[in-house]
Amino acid sequence: VQLQASGGGLVQAGESLRVSCAASENIFSFNAMGWYRQAPGKQRELVALITSSGSIVYADSVKGRFTISRDNTKNTVYLQMNNLKPEDSAVYYCNAEQVGATRVKYWGPGTLVTVSS
Repeated sequence: VQLQASGGGLVQAGESLRVSCAASENIFSFNAMGWYRQAPGKQRELVALITSSGSIVYADSVKGRFTISRDNTKNTVYLQMNNLKPEDSAVYYCNAEQVGATRVKYWGPGTLVTVSS
C-alpha cells in the first residue's frame, strides 16, 4: 500500500489550503483513513479521520474549520483547511488503517503546512 500526500505549502493566517492523499488501492479496503499532524517538538496527533462507513472524527482544535472528504473514484482523501492559524503549522501525514486479525497502519511521507501570522 502506498499513500501519497500533496498540497501542502505556505499560507497566511486566515487563508485556506487543501491537502490530498492518493492511495494505491481502493480506499474502501481500509477501515479508516485520516490525517495526522506533527509540529516540531510535539507528538503526532490526529486531525481528522473518516471510516469506510462514512463516520467522521475531528480533533477539537480543528472542528468547524477543517473538513475531511473522499473521492472513491480517485482513491483519494482530502482535508480542506479553512481559517488556518499559525498553530496549524506542521507536517501533515496521511494514514490508512486495516483491521483484521491484526491492526495494520500505513503512513504517507507527509506534506508540510506552514501558516504565517
